[in-house]
Amino acid sequence: MNGTLVVFRREFAAYFSTPLAYVFLAFFLVLTGLYQWAFMGFYQADQASLQALFSGLPWLFLALIPALGMRLWSEERRSGTMELLLTLPISVPQAVLGKFLAAWAFVGVALLLLTSEWVTVAYLGDPDHGVVLAGYLGAFLMAGSYLAFASLVSALTKNQVLAFVVTLVLLLVNLTIGFPGVADWLGGVLPAFLHQTIKDTSFLVRFDAISRGVLDLRDVLFFLSSVALCLFANAAVVDLRKGA
Repeated sequence: MNGTLVVFRREFAAYFSTPLAYVFLAFFLVLTGLYQWAFMGFYQADQASLQALFSGLPWLFLALIPALGMRLWSEERRSGTMELLLTLPISVPQAVLGKFLAAWAFVGVALLLLTSEWVTVAYLGDPDHGVVLAGYLGAFLMAGSYLAFASLVSALTKNQVLAFVVTLVLLLVNLTIGFPGVADWLGGVLPAFLHQTIKDTSFLVRFDAISRGVLDLRDVLFFLSSVALCLFANAAVVDLRKGA
């Protein structure tokens, strides 16, 4: 665990050592603010709720988290610093977990800043704070799943652009199969069991339930299991490619 903490501190501090972190955070806040207040017509809806914002987060994350995750291992392999990192008295799983937790904590900072939206809506009306809190929790869990997958893809290639594109495309496919219109179409062409199984693997479906205030343990376990599975595969890939 000490090794994980060392890597976590190193990686988390590195995010704020360059202006890119602040650009990322500012872009995220501007993008989510525009989506909530302009594109989704908050004032026209005449309802004190963050549901519009939460409905857009799975798609907004597509523009941000693949960009954040693409460098986790691709840059280490490209620059040759992976070997240096792994010569430290830490195991591969500790290195993988530390880098992931640092990236996840960075996204947590972004979501923490996003609570300004919650404060604003609470000032303008009387939202259901339990539902809002569940939405933020769901967003954090979903972001973790996105990042774990992005980290796995990043470990498979030295090319950051390729890691970004592959992550973006595969996450987009995952979200699309949970989109109501597409899910209904799949239901008409696939056997019921297969259709339900595919639909249940969509991050969009799992997050949508939580963001509406339905905090089902199965949805929470789905996100945590997807993180664990991706990180396990990530560690296996890094271990196989040491020195490659």
